[in-house]
Amino acid sequence: MKRDIEMKDLQTWDESYDVLVVGSGSAALSAALRASVGGLRVKVIEKSRFIGGTSAMSGSGTWIPANHHAAAAGFKDSIDEALEYMRASAPKGWSATEDHLWKAFAYAAPQTLRFIEANTPLEFVLTEEPDVVPELKGGKQRGRMLSPKPLSKWIVGRYAGKIRTSTLPHLFTYQEVYDGDLYHSPVRAALRVLPRLAWRVLSRSRAQGSALITGLLKGCLDNGCEIETGARVMQLLPGEGGRVDGLELESGGRRKRYRATSGVVIASGGFEWNKEMLNEYFPGKLDWLGSPSTNEGDGQRMVAAIGGKLAHMDQANVYPAIPTRYEGKPHGLPIIFQAEKHAIVVNSSAKRFVSEYDFNIGVEVDRRDPETGQPVNLPGWVIADSRLLKGAPPLAFYSGRSRDWLVKANTIRELAAKIGLPEDALEATVARYNGFCRDGSDRDFHRGESKWEQFKAGGKGNALGPIDRPPYVAAPFNRSILGTKGGAQTNEFGQVLREDSSVIPGLYAAGLSMANPIGTFAIGPGTTIGPNLTWGYICGEALANEKRMVGLLKTGKVVA
Repeated sequence: MKRDIEMKDLQTWDESYDVLVVGSGSAALSAALRASVGGLRVKVIEKSRFIGGTSAMSGSGTWIPANHHAAAAGFKDSIDEALEYMRASAPKGWSATEDHLWKAFAYAAPQTLRFIEANTPLEFVLTEEPDVVPELKGGKQRGRMLSPKPLSKWIVGRYAGKIRTSTLPHLFTYQEVYDGDLYHSPVRAALRVLPRLAWRVLSRSRAQGSALITGLLKGCLDNGCEIETGARVMQLLPGEGGRVDGLELESGGRRKRYRATSGVVIASGGFEWNKEMLNEYFPGKLDWLGSPSTNEGDGQRMVAAIGGKLAHMDQANVYPAIPTRYEGKPHGLPIIFQAEKHAIVVNSSAKRFVSEYDFNIGVEVDRRDPETGQPVNLPGWVIADSRLLKGAPPLAFYSGRSRDWLVKANTIRELAAKIGLPEDALEATVARYNGFCRDGSDRDFHRGESKWEQFKAGGKGNALGPIDRPPYVAAPFNRSILGTKGGAQTNEFGQVLREDSSVIPGLYAAGLSMANPIGTFAIGPGTTIGPNLTWGYICGEALANEKRMVGLLKTGKVVA
């Protein structure tokens, strides 16, 4: 009797849709767009009062292999080469569990880009960046990295003021930041494109993540998607046979139940702002978080509550950041500030442990002891001389707003004493590095020798510079996280799996809420946004195809 009452209660719905999408970042809106273009009635539910999540705050570098823009520009690439590169660059052992997901991504990514440009105002352009390890089989010097052109927020009407703002300068396009060297020469960079910046201010146009979310949102709205903000999804509601029939949310002080006749897509971001989860999966020193504070692992929690399998919970976008404030709270501003000629990174023993120009420096910062699970290199520090601040006005500006962040001293020994590092060891490390600078070769970590590091340094031989001009400077260099990458284990169609690898019917996951098949080790600068868009598209495609098949079965046009 009790079971009958519960089932009857679950079938009382406040609203009903074909698809419910939890979250409003790039993965969420990509899923909503594909499903709505496929004829499904879609509602996007966002916990925050702002739309766009971490994607809106990002630089929106977008890694899409074998894309049509590269082909038009004469860059040769293929899905097979992309797969070769993903396999060659992956951490040991990942191929056994992730290869089928890499295949799904590699095949769907070029389709995703074409689909988005055909169904939204978004236009992507190639950037000049290579793959992170282009020397590996299947790697490319150029053609896989893109970013969107600016868009006016006015095109989304009343939602213009609801698009999440960023700590990054979204007046500039992704490529303008690099071309003008905004980090080292902000005034000159602005003057180079001053007429464009003035027009963007007048037209309320923005680039990077702001443009990405504006364009995706416009496409969703044009295809009939409904958007609800300020609504926190509390739980998923399974029905007969364990199928997810809908969800329960809290909005305006009351609980509501929404039905999803085709499926629910979890794309609610990471869990980095959930202290308990962060301490469990990322123990040890943490500097800054660079995502919206609403990323509290709601999606991961709800998936686990109905028996879904969670995986890769120890993976994240670990990226250098400096302190700023956002929405009145301490926050991380993503800047590769350690990759400067006159700077090195040392661990708690005052020894270097990685090339400072390595794009995946976060992997080494996060390296764990296999026995204890604790980070082996933390606390870490950037050690530099006076040229660190003189050559980077933005760094000087932000350090002035966070007065306790940087430590200064007249000698290396004095600096070591102030930050608690062994004095003799730090002196020896700096002396050894300065010797490499004189010789023109980093014999320890080959800094500036790879194609990626030469690109970052602005040419061969530009990555090394001695640390010998006081005052000397130290800045903490521990984990800063832009988004965790662990969550629901999915199959190649984005369907969430149980512990026994069976499918939970009606439940999908994408973006940073899924067990991301590209973890902490990034294979390109855009290997968060590119896969997010693609996995959202894959989920929407699967839902649209399922709806179509059900319709054909009902009409008898397909024999079951």
